[in-house]
Amino acid sequence: MDFDIGNDARQLRTRLRTSITETFPPEFLGAFTDDPADMAATQAFCKTLADQGLLTIAWPTEHGGAGGDVWAQTVVREEMWAHHEPRGPQYMGLNWVGPAVMAFGTADQKARHLPPIAAGDVIWCQGFSEPDAGSDLAALSTRAVADGDTWRITGQKIWTSYAGIAQWCVLAARVGHGTGHEGITMFLVPMDTPGIRVVPIRTMLGPHHLNEVFFDDVIVGPDAVLGAVGGGWAVIKEALAHERVGIARYARCERLLSLLATGEDGIPDRLRTRWARLLVRVRVARLLAYRAVATQAAGGDFDALASAARIAVTRCDQDVADLLGDALGVGGLDAGADAPLHGAAEDHWRYAQAATIASGTIEVQRMIVARDLLGNAS
Repeated sequence: MDFDIGNDARQLRTRLRTSITETFPPEFLGAFTDDPADMAATQAFCKTLADQGLLTIAWPTEHGGAGGDVWAQTVVREEMWAHHEPRGPQYMGLNWVGPAVMAFGTADQKARHLPPIAAGDVIWCQGFSEPDAGSDLAALSTRAVADGDTWRITGQKIWTSYAGIAQWCVLAARVGHGTGHEGITMFLVPMDTPGIRVVPIRTMLGPHHLNEVFFDDVIVGPDAVLGAVGGGWAVIKEALAHERVGIARYARCERLLSLLATGEDGIPDRLRTRWARLLVRVRVARLLAYRAVATQAAGGDFDALASAARIAVTRCDQDVADLLGDALGVGGLDAGADAPLHGAAEDHWRYAQAATIASGTIEVQRMIVARDLLGNAS
């Protein structure tokens, strides 16, 4: 493939960087801070992007997008993640809930859900992981039981990002008594439905956005089913592949390495070789992600490619965090606007610890790649 994303994409990158710099201060570290103004700023920025046709730049125009190509969308993903996600908690709806609804939804579901996502008006959460079914998602036990033309859903989800502020949840539940992939069904559930209870989980990440979510005889209608009853595994595979290429972690890694190099003290001489090698690895991770994006755009199977990119970039996440710590010393773990890199090094270190677990553990990613290689060799 041609890894040159083109002049239009480069111009878009400059436009986005200018907009972010003019909107957010250098110490901005995302929506989830102790200052409610940070969340409000991301919500306003989302609306600005939507008004300019940039929020869903690669979506078809009939679904509220700008009809752009995947490389434009890739640039948006890169610049958003590099600058601590100034869209706030919107990326889940943008990166994969919307595409999943396009691929599997009914005409009514598309009309109901896609315009609010494209306008930046709705926050989604993902009801996948459970206490006994994290990366082994096929072991989930949340159940949906038919009751006339409705469904009654009971179960528990965990590590659910944004559940406390989301309006909608895309929920995986099992219909029937099968095991493994059998019976798994996807539901689109309003978070204000009676019987849903959200319990925050305190973590080292600071102001919370992780939660447990309990479903106690939650009733939804037939229009809540996304795709076929029992066909949820196909939706999940599509969703997770989109998610793994939708978060451009390598972009933040490269920006942090650049900020370290151009900072007041620069790179310590003893770390220059390590810094250079890590920069090469980050750029290799970028190219792996581009390969997955190109295959996706061509309509090919990109699951294993997305997992390969994910393995590379999550390891870079953690290694960049370690390098920043070694370069900045004890002060690198200071938080706040006056800390080194305006606190970005400390923030990155905390979040990087979970990088090889989120969206499927690195062991699961390796298994997906191995199965693909063995399948191709057989």
